[in-house]
Amino acid sequence: MDDRVDEVDRRILYALAGDARGTSAPMIAEQVDVSPGTIRNRIDQLETAGIIRGYHADIDYERVEGRLTNLFVCTAPVADRERLANQALNLSGVVNVRQLTAGQRNLHVTVVGGGSRELTRIATQLSELGLTIEEERLVEQEVTQPYEPFGPNGDREFPSLNDFISLTGDAEIVELTASVGAPILGMTLEEAKRDGVLPDETLVVGIERGDNVVTPKGETRIQAGDIITLFSREPSSGETIAAFGGE
Repeated sequence: MDDRVDEVDRRILYALAGDARGTSAPMIAEQVDVSPGTIRNRIDQLETAGIIRGYHADIDYERVEGRLTNLFVCTAPVADRERLANQALNLSGVVNVRQLTAGQRNLHVTVVGGGSRELTRIATQLSELGLTIEEERLVEQEVTQPYEPFGPNGDREFPSLNDFISLTGDAEIVELTASVGAPILGMTLEEAKRDGVLPDETLVVGIERGDNVVTPKGETRIQAGDIITLFSREPSSGETIAAFGGE
């Protein structure tokens, strides 16, 4: 089952994919209008869920004593593909193995060697594992970038609406961020209900504030940067979302 991520999570993934070392939690927090503690907590959750699998240096091996990077396009028996991929990754000089869902050319093995003799040694070891080398090429350059749909889409402001789940019977769960200047800021939940800012059919069921999860009560006051989870027995109105700073 896929792990569900919201807009805050997507923006975190976008920022870290662009520059994991040079991006701090306060920098991401400023972009998405939540606290740095919330960002650090979300990063921990993404790591625990295995969505963020690690942080790796992008190394130009050619500038290190002129080492060569080579791509071996291999075929492995489908039933043995995963086992052979793990065995290939354990070979000295192999830096990446990519599995493809195909019957042929289904393993791409990237290796680094000090010269042609070392690359030949790795090729021999791959063959001895049971892989058929279909093609090999020297890698001249590789360029990566963050996944654009997770980004800010140009200069648009970060929306308060982070996530939305439609339930049976027109019920909804909505997650949104309380923005600076939102009408509900400083109000208690009891006051928001009394003044009609929150309809009777809408309940605040969760508040994420920095590193903490706040249990909503009548006297709880909404703060800028809070990530609010709403449950509504009816479709949420635009006025309700606008109360938290959304459009």
